[in-house]
Amino acid sequence: MQRYGHFIAGEYVDPIAGRWFETANPYTGKPWAEIARGDAADVARAVEAAVAGQADWAALTATARGKALVRLADLIEGHADHLAEIEVRDNGKLYAEMRAQTGYIAEWYRYFGGLADKIEGHVIPSDKAGVFNFTRYEPLGVVGMITPWNSPLLLLAWKLGAALAAGNAAVIKPSEFTSASTLEFMPLFAKAGFPAGVVNTVTGFGAEAGAPLVNHPEVAKIAFTGSDIGGARVYEAAARQIKPVSLELGGKSPNIVFEDADLEAAVMGAISGIFAATGQTCIAGSRLLLQRSIHDRFVERLVEVAGAARIGDPMAAETHVGPVTTPPQYRKVLEYIEIARNEGARCVLGGGPVEGAPGGQFVQPTIFTGVHNAMRIAQEEVFGPVLAVIPFEDEAEAIAIANDIPFGLAAGVWTRDMGRALRLSERLKAGTVWVNTYRAVSYTSPFGGYKRSGIGRESGMESIKEYLQVKSVWIATETSVANPFIIR
Repeated sequence: MQRYGHFIAGEYVDPIAGRWFETANPYTGKPWAEIARGDAADVARAVEAAVAGQADWAALTATARGKALVRLADLIEGHADHLAEIEVRDNGKLYAEMRAQTGYIAEWYRYFGGLADKIEGHVIPSDKAGVFNFTRYEPLGVVGMITPWNSPLLLLAWKLGAALAAGNAAVIKPSEFTSASTLEFMPLFAKAGFPAGVVNTVTGFGAEAGAPLVNHPEVAKIAFTGSDIGGARVYEAAARQIKPVSLELGGKSPNIVFEDADLEAAVMGAISGIFAATGQTCIAGSRLLLQRSIHDRFVERLVEVAGAARIGDPMAAETHVGPVTTPPQYRKVLEYIEIARNEGARCVLGGGPVEGAPGGQFVQPTIFTGVHNAMRIAQEEVFGPVLAVIPFEDEAEAIAIANDIPFGLAAGVWTRDMGRALRLSERLKAGTVWVNTYRAVSYTSPFGGYKRSGIGRESGMESIKEYLQVKSVWIATETSVANPFIIR
């Protein structure tokens, strides 16, 4: 099997304790590589390298840092096929989607490369006479980044592009289920001209490698993507050190269809929202809210289209639905299907594992009707191909149901009434609202959640300030001596 060490100070290194663990292909269920099992000693080594690397990186001009990021983007495009293949082997998602992602992530680095030398402070028109006051933005230092298993390189790009443009270094702890693509990505930084140590990766398990990264005193900030439970633990640990965090957490997003919508487009949007990526996405439209007047015919068409989805090899172009990535997640999805049945929801499609699947981690695309919003299937994130259909009467009830959850990551609205679209975009408590589309993201647009869906924003111009601290500078322009016992 292939073996991957940590990537520290520009080279692959073995774990200090000499421990390794296997990673399996979700499609076949068979191990294909060994990954370094890191601990606090490995994290300390990586942070030490990052501190040195950050000093070299910050010493470059902002323009030079931007050019390095643009060179990295060009290299990513040249290696996109290989990186996509590694991601499919590690997380089981469709090659078509992973290839689109690995090609597209280049744009995050190119965008933030262009933004690197446009971080500007301000001259402040002070009310104090005889002083010149201005602000400057400075990097935080070393940022710890903890990434999930569903889209490792894409969700890393959302953090890393902004952090590097701001002058920071990074220590990355990818999910233990999908570490290989991040490790394959690392050598491109040296090829792009980054100083050694600016970007490092330590692999392993949360308690052994993730916790020491969060708690390390020289890590200035943590950027985390994962579940709300995991995010709460990171937030609590960081708070003990007064350490800032960015948290992109879970969702239970409503996809709302009104009777005046283009119903065929809305059916396709509902399928994209929940069955693309096998439902393993934080923005999954896992609650489908249907106006009662169209409920039955919409569900009939939805079942017809979703029931024709082809399940199989994620590398095959004709496959629509691949395996669930991890064994624990596979078991969790099946448990929630049983929870929904026990709560009284009616399964109109799927409802169980795919028999005879190569790796045993395939779940049928599943649709439940007869759901009310107090059910666990409507309140808790499943993170799999399971859709809860909830009827509503009018706009007011749709908004009430949509907002009656602990999450607020995303929402979809399907209507031809632009007044309604604007009203809902204002009243829905979600960080992203899509109208007559779903699951669209861009490096130009901020992304993040309300409520338990997170803190902070990734992508877009706003996100770079998540990785900067502001300093106010006062310079006296007069020689007179002020009274030292009175605040100026």
